[in-house]
Amino acid sequence: MQETAWQVSLVLMLMITFGVVFVAINSGKREEEYGPLVKRAYSFRTKLFWAVAFVFFPAMIYNLMSLPYSPKAAASSGPTQVINVTGHMWYWEMDRDQVEPNQPVDIRVTSADVNHGFGIYDPDLRLIAQAQAMPGYTNVIHITFPKEGTYRVLCMEYCGVAHHNMMTEIKVGKS
Repeated sequence: MQETAWQVSLVLMLMITFGVVFVAINSGKREEEYGPLVKRAYSFRTKLFWAVAFVFFPAMIYNLMSLPYSPKAAASSGPTQVINVTGHMWYWEMDRDQVEPNQPVDIRVTSADVNHGFGIYDPDLRLIAQAQAMPGYTNVIHITFPKEGTYRVLCMEYCGVAHHNMMTEIKVGKS
């Protein structure tokens, strides 16, 4: 019985070996048959990449130019004003709500309970800065308000049933 099992195993191993050799020999022919097709596919992919890059790179540069992070804001002078903000369900606690225009402001944002989204809107209600308010972590927004006015602060992350009432204001002007 053992000798029969050995002979059957030997035949099966020879068949597997012949199968591997057969596939190895014929795989070279497949590369020859599909070589031009693969070359065309890679050529098309390369052309598609450059076409997408040609279209989207200028669009990306154009969109980056409209970001509110201008070199003038980074170069603004004067002492840095600090606002400490803590988000609660469903109100913002700020240690001050008035800052000077054209002076850098650091807004330190954290949360006392759940995650909130701290979004600052200019007087025209355009979003100009945002940060995540998270329990146990403080995010800092570096911003310079270029013009006087009342800037609205809204929660940008649904935090419960009274989320829509979670707003406050930052007044920018000479005190």
